[in-house]
Amino acid sequence: MRLNGAEIVLHYLRKENVDTVFGYPGGAVVPLYNELYKMKSEIKHVRCAHEQGCIHAADGYARTTGKVGVCFLTSGPGVTNAITGIAAAYMDSIPLVVISGQVTTKLLGSDSFQEVDITGVTMTLTKHNYLVKDITNLPQIMAEAFDIANSGRRGPVLIDIPKDILIQHIDIDEDIKAYKEIKNKQQIPENCIQQIADMIDNAERPIIYAGGGVIASGSSNELKKLAKKTGIPVANTLMGLGCYPRDDNLSLGMVGMHGFREANLAVKNSDLLIGIGVRFSDRAIGTNCHYLNTKIIHIDIDDTEINKNMKCDISLAGNVKNILCQLIKKTMYKDRKEWIALIRKWDGAHNQNCINFTPKNILNRLQKYYNKDTIISTDVGQHQMWVAQYWKFKEPATFLTSGGLGAMGYGLGAALGAKLGKPDKKVILVTGDGSFRMNCNEMSTATKYNLPIIIIMLNNSSLGLVRQLQKHFADGRYSQTEMTNDVDYIMLAKSYSFESYQVDNLDDLEKVLNKVRLKTKKSVFIECIIDVQELVLPIVPPDKAIDEQILY
Repeated sequence: MRLNGAEIVLHYLRKENVDTVFGYPGGAVVPLYNELYKMKSEIKHVRCAHEQGCIHAADGYARTTGKVGVCFLTSGPGVTNAITGIAAAYMDSIPLVVISGQVTTKLLGSDSFQEVDITGVTMTLTKHNYLVKDITNLPQIMAEAFDIANSGRRGPVLIDIPKDILIQHIDIDEDIKAYKEIKNKQQIPENCIQQIADMIDNAERPIIYAGGGVIASGSSNELKKLAKKTGIPVANTLMGLGCYPRDDNLSLGMVGMHGFREANLAVKNSDLLIGIGVRFSDRAIGTNCHYLNTKIIHIDIDDTEINKNMKCDISLAGNVKNILCQLIKKTMYKDRKEWIALIRKWDGAHNQNCINFTPKNILNRLQKYYNKDTIISTDVGQHQMWVAQYWKFKEPATFLTSGGLGAMGYGLGAALGAKLGKPDKKVILVTGDGSFRMNCNEMSTATKYNLPIIIIMLNNSSLGLVRQLQKHFADGRYSQTEMTNDVDYIMLAKSYSFESYQVDNLDDLEKVLNKVRLKTKKSVFIECIIDVQELVLPIVPPDKAIDEQILY
């Protein structure tokens, strides 16, 4: 079969059953878009308003569908605009294949128009990247890219293709074998499984500390079975929310800097901490020195994470689902009622007056109208932490947020990608006025492609989380965190054809939710005016143990 470079790219996308691509055209990828035009009935292309929005949308699509997100970008600023999104996907282990255009091979290294060494720039931000200098290598690269992105610890792969490579022709071999990681096929030592099972059975105050790796490996059901059989409470990282139902009696919710008191105290006072699909980030559990009397088990797909942030007593690198299946067979039935009762005594530091227009009450009202499989996307800031604290996530892959990188402006693109990937599900973006300003232009994408989403903007006229840090740790010097009222958000949303409302009390919010809940084909924007004094509590000061919290 004789194809040019652009046709080879699209040929392999079809082989991977890719039906949706996010992107933004430019000079270097005109040949690619020329071939895409011929295939528009087979591959849906979504042109976002900005390349950062394209990557975040591909990210949201990947998180909700479990597929690899695909993005087309042009050279120079086209791909540099996407670096934040690539880094966010890398930090959160999200599988993407990003195909960027590049200047012709004879101009490489000459600082020609829109030339950027993007493989050099993204070397530490991708799982793997390629600069294609010879078209004969392109079929093998395309065959490898999806396997690399989607195997082992998942992540983004970038393929940079010069324009002349896209228009050259070669005969391709259909028998090219894709690269396959062998980690998923490794044998799990039975003696190690038995040793872990014995530690679990003998522990008096164990805690399961579950992260995004549980969701990525499709292990939520296995985690539930293990927790129920052993009677062990489950605390989550930010990325792990949804892998265990929040309304279950064993769920402690999020642990860490903004974790609830009972979750943090449970982890800190445990005699066995079982980390599953986690990195042991300092934001979540502090440092080694805080756990001198706690035994540590670490189970993860990525052996480079073992003993990196937390020295463990026993570790097992491999497929999380397979490991949990074996642990379920080996562990004993226990109820651990006394340990759970002690944890519940630590509860109660996060109650609020039910009549106040607080973030907690806003989110509680919202949950009355939207069921357990509603997809919630957030940006980054106070609103993100309030969602993590108060939303009762019950299903995996229903919470989209930039966890590792903490990228403001992530949420709207991710929400659009989620809606494209799961068109039958309700998708809600919870954002803040600071984050919303960064990529609000993606509302045009929602309108252009008829992607009805609901945006809840918590407006406190400030960069709330930074302001809170200034309050606690900078003696209240609010430097550059106050947001002036220079944007009429209602008019802005209406200009993008969103049905728009502003509310400042629970009664009005209830009326709006009653009005819009059945409107499935219309995007809705609801601006909630909240007090700037509302804080995310508890909060752990820098360099403190997670049980040394500011509660009030």
